[in-house]
Amino acid sequence: MSTVAIVDLFHCHCLEHNVCLQKRVKAAAAVIGENKYKRVYLMLQTLDQIDTSSVTDDTPAQLKSIQLNENTCVLEHSSVVASLYCFKRAVDELDQSAVLVLTSARRIAELQAYQDHLFTALYTFEYAAVFDECPSSGGEPHTSAHVEEQVATFLRQLPALKGEISVLRSSLISDCFSHGFSSRTGGISYLPTLSALNLFCSSQRKDPRAVVSENRRRLAIHAGFDPKKFHLIKTNHASDVWILGRPAPKTYDGIVTNQEGVVIAASGADCMPLLFTDPVSKVIGVAHAGWRGTLMGIAMATVSTMVKEFGSQVTDIVAVIGPSVGPCCFSLEKDSAEHFHTIHPSCVIDRGSAKPYVDIRRATRILLQQGGVLPQHIQDDSVSDRPNLTLCTACHPESFFSHVRDGSNFGTQIGFLWIKEPHEGPL
Repeated sequence: MSTVAIVDLFHCHCLEHNVCLQKRVKAAAAVIGENKYKRVYLMLQTLDQIDTSSVTDDTPAQLKSIQLNENTCVLEHSSVVASLYCFKRAVDELDQSAVLVLTSARRIAELQAYQDHLFTALYTFEYAAVFDECPSSGGEPHTSAHVEEQVATFLRQLPALKGEISVLRSSLISDCFSHGFSSRTGGISYLPTLSALNLFCSSQRKDPRAVVSENRRRLAIHAGFDPKKFHLIKTNHASDVWILGRPAPKTYDGIVTNQEGVVIAASGADCMPLLFTDPVSKVIGVAHAGWRGTLMGIAMATVSTMVKEFGSQVTDIVAVIGPSVGPCCFSLEKDSAEHFHTIHPSCVIDRGSAKPYVDIRRATRILLQQGGVLPQHIQDDSVSDRPNLTLCTACHPESFFSHVRDGSNFGTQIGFLWIKEPHEGPL
């Protein structure tokens, strides 16, 4: 059963606004009855959006005094998207996800379009057409494209949270490339474990795709790339590598390309975002490497694809390991940790315990070096002559998201990379 209800009282151009308002509230009250909803939200437009010919002297009082029960809250905004965005924030504060929507039949498809952009599959919506159609309100319901545009426009005007966008960059990567590792500041995601610059949308988390798209747009402006040329790895914690331009596999943990101006990116929230550059052949690659992907060889699979498909020499390739969980905070079951001990004993700390701590960064460096990448071409937390980019995500809650620290509804940062086009100058 739904735990919260929202009553759709938007009908801006109605010529009999007061009468319709009263009828709709009465119909909503009949449905809600004695049901114990945690909250009932009335979605109203502000007076400046109502046809002035339908406004009477007592309209403001009516709008302010509507109550269905003691748990009724009024959402009074100029647009549906503003109301639904505030509704989602209120629902999240209550930690509720089951919603009953009371509206008219002709409005259901439009409201479902807003739902698709502003909510994820973690929320369940039940729609009930309980209001008579208003023949005098005029206008057709908004199309999905119009709704998408409205949502994007609304989100663009929201203030950034937790400060400005901040990007980490490596001096080891040549100037013919642009790149960075994002942090968590400067976006609009408001949930504590997702705020603020969450860059990944999942059906199992609460940040909707419209918010993530806006976060990506803001990062693109800050970093200087085209968000329409952005490709994020479709992670499966394995070792498949997509050669950009060819048919993409269903999932992959690496991307390589020699195309200029196309941004490739790897996610990370404890897992490692890996950036690979070949300044001689002008080839790039990115990889997502968690502990499973590390054991399956995703780092060298990406390097090998650069060599095989684009003629890179292994000794020319530079590898940068981004922010990720350190051995201070990451442990595995003993059987899984033993695989890392096989790579090198230094990859496992306190081997005799039931859950030894594991250093996935060190394992990656060792595997890359064994594959022929030069030690001085690898940047990780062991490098002392350059600023440390390979910070522990779990140890720095002010800067990074972390699955280990934050649980299942965690945010995601990325490492991103592209080959500069001839007209691009230094950042």
